[in-house]
Amino acid sequence: MLKSRVKLVENMQFVGTADSGHAVVMDAAPSVGGSNTGSRPSELLLMAFGGCSGMDVISILRKKKQDVTGFEMNVSGEAPDKHPRMYTAIHIEYVIKGRNISEEAVSRAIELSLGKYCMVGATLGKAAKITHSYKIIQE
Repeated sequence: MLKSRVKLVENMQFVGTADSGHAVVMDAAPSVGGSNTGSRPSELLLMAFGGCSGMDVISILRKKKQDVTGFEMNVSGEAPDKHPRMYTAIHIEYVIKGRNISEEAVSRAIELSLGKYCMVGATLGKAAKITHSYKIIQE
Protein backbone atom coordinates (compact mmCIF):
# COMPACT_ATOMS: atom_id res chain seq x y z
CA MET A 1 0.00 0.00 0.00
CA LEU A 2 1.29 3.46 -0.90
CA LYS A 3 0.98 6.13 1.73
CA SER A 4 1.85 9.77 2.10
CA ARG A 5 1.66 12.34 4.84
CA VAL A 6 0.51 15.92 4.32
CA LYS A 7 1.31 18.48 6.97
CA LEU A 8 0.41 22.16 7.37
CA VAL A 9 3.62 24.20 7.59
CA GLU A 10 2.31 27.77 7.75
CA ASN A 11 -0.61 29.85 6.48
CA MET A 12 -1.79 27.80 3.47
CA GLN A 13 1.48 25.99 2.77
CA PHE A 14 1.57 22.21 3.12
CA VAL A 15 4.34 19.67 2.65
CA GLY A 16 3.48 16.22 1.38
CA THR A 17 5.95 13.45 2.12
CA ALA A 18 5.90 10.01 0.53
CA ASP A 19 6.97 6.78 2.22
CA SER A 20 10.25 7.14 0.30
CA GLY A 21 10.94 10.38 2.17
CA HIS A 22 10.61 12.59 -0.91
CA ALA A 23 8.66 15.76 -0.25
CA VAL A 24 6.71 18.27 -2.30
CA VAL A 25 5.56 21.75 -1.27
CA MET A 26 1.97 22.74 -1.93
CA ASP A 27 0.64 26.23 -1.49
CA ALA A 28 -2.41 28.29 -2.28
CA ALA A 29 -2.62 31.53 -4.21
CA PRO A 30 -2.10 34.76 -2.21
CA SER A 31 -5.74 35.67 -2.84
CA VAL A 32 -6.80 32.84 -0.50
CA GLY A 33 -4.05 33.21 2.10
CA GLY A 34 -1.18 31.38 0.45
CA SER A 35 2.29 32.67 -0.30
CA ASN A 36 2.68 31.20 -3.79
CA THR A 37 5.79 29.25 -2.78
CA GLY A 38 4.70 25.83 -3.98
CA SER A 39 2.58 24.08 -6.56
CA ARG A 40 -1.18 23.99 -6.36
CA PRO A 41 -2.53 20.49 -5.69
CA SER A 42 -4.42 20.63 -9.00
CA GLU A 43 -1.12 21.36 -10.81
CA LEU A 44 0.49 18.42 -9.03
CA LEU A 45 -2.34 16.21 -10.26
CA LEU A 46 -1.47 17.08 -13.87
CA MET A 47 2.24 16.54 -13.18
CA ALA A 48 1.48 13.18 -11.58
CA PHE A 49 -0.50 12.19 -14.67
CA GLY A 50 2.38 13.21 -16.91
CA GLY A 51 4.92 11.37 -14.78
CA CYS A 52 2.83 8.22 -14.58
CA SER A 53 2.14 8.05 -18.29
CA GLY A 54 5.65 9.16 -19.23
CA MET A 55 7.24 6.38 -17.20
CA ASP A 56 4.93 3.88 -18.89
CA VAL A 57 5.64 5.12 -22.39
CA ILE A 58 9.44 5.23 -21.95
CA SER A 59 9.46 1.78 -20.35
CA ILE A 60 7.42 0.29 -23.20
CA LEU A 61 9.52 1.99 -25.89
CA ARG A 62 12.73 0.72 -24.30
CA LYS A 63 11.34 -2.83 -24.17
CA LYS A 64 10.56 -2.47 -27.89
CA LYS A 65 14.23 -1.50 -28.48
CA GLN A 66 13.39 2.06 -29.56
CA ASP A 67 16.42 4.39 -29.41
CA VAL A 68 14.88 7.20 -27.33
CA THR A 69 17.32 10.03 -26.60
CA GLY A 70 14.89 12.59 -25.18
CA PHE A 71 11.37 12.79 -23.89
CA GLU A 72 9.10 15.61 -22.82
CA MET A 73 5.43 15.99 -22.08
CA ASN A 74 3.06 18.91 -21.88
CA VAL A 75 -0.09 18.33 -19.85
CA SER A 76 -2.91 20.85 -19.76
CA GLY A 77 -6.25 20.79 -18.00
CA GLU A 78 -9.44 22.75 -18.57
CA ALA A 79 -11.80 23.58 -15.77
CA PRO A 80 -15.12 25.41 -16.05
CA ASP A 81 -15.33 28.93 -14.61
CA LYS A 82 -18.12 27.93 -12.25
CA HIS A 83 -16.09 25.08 -10.75
CA PRO A 84 -12.38 25.80 -11.32
CA ARG A 85 -11.23 22.94 -9.10
CA MET A 86 -12.56 20.19 -11.35
CA TYR A 87 -10.94 19.28 -14.67
CA THR A 88 -13.38 18.54 -17.47
CA ALA A 89 -10.81 18.10 -20.22
CA ILE A 90 -7.13 17.14 -20.12
CA HIS A 91 -4.72 17.05 -23.03
CA ILE A 92 -1.34 15.38 -22.91
CA GLU A 93 1.24 15.98 -25.63
CA TYR A 94 4.20 13.61 -25.86
CA VAL A 95 7.41 14.75 -27.56
CA ILE A 96 9.77 11.85 -28.25
CA LYS A 97 13.30 12.37 -29.57
CA GLY A 98 15.48 9.58 -30.88
CA ARG A 99 16.87 7.61 -33.76
CA ASN A 100 14.66 5.47 -35.97
CA ILE A 101 11.67 5.81 -33.64
CA SER A 102 8.69 3.85 -34.92
CA GLU A 103 5.42 5.76 -35.05
CA GLU A 104 3.58 2.47 -34.51
CA ALA A 105 5.60 1.75 -31.34
CA VAL A 106 4.92 5.24 -29.96
CA SER A 107 1.21 5.03 -30.70
CA ARG A 108 0.95 1.61 -29.07
CA ALA A 109 2.95 2.67 -25.99
CA ILE A 110 0.66 5.67 -25.44
CA GLU A 111 -2.44 3.55 -26.00
CA LEU A 112 -1.26 1.02 -23.38
CA SER A 113 -0.38 3.71 -20.87
CA LEU A 114 -3.64 5.61 -21.16
CA GLY A 115 -5.86 2.56 -21.52
CA LYS A 116 -4.32 0.07 -19.16
CA TYR A 117 -1.30 1.04 -17.06
CA CYS A 118 -1.45 4.61 -15.73
CA MET A 119 -3.53 4.62 -12.54
CA VAL A 120 -3.56 8.43 -12.37
CA GLY A 121 -4.96 8.68 -15.89
CA ALA A 122 -7.60 6.05 -15.17
CA THR A 123 -8.74 8.02 -12.13
CA LEU A 124 -8.77 11.38 -13.92
CA GLY A 125 -10.53 9.83 -16.91
CA LYS A 126 -13.61 9.25 -14.76
CA ALA A 127 -14.15 13.01 -14.45
CA ALA A 128 -12.45 14.51 -17.50
CA LYS A 129 -12.21 13.80 -21.19
CA ILE A 130 -8.59 12.88 -21.88
CA THR A 131 -7.06 13.51 -25.29
CA HIS A 132 -3.50 13.16 -26.48
CA SER A 133 -1.15 13.94 -29.32
CA TYR A 134 2.47 13.14 -30.00
CA LYS A 135 5.41 14.39 -31.97
CA ILE A 136 8.44 12.33 -32.91
CA ILE A 137 11.69 14.18 -33.54
CA GLN A 138 14.17 11.97 -35.38
CA GLU A 139 17.75 12.91 -34.54
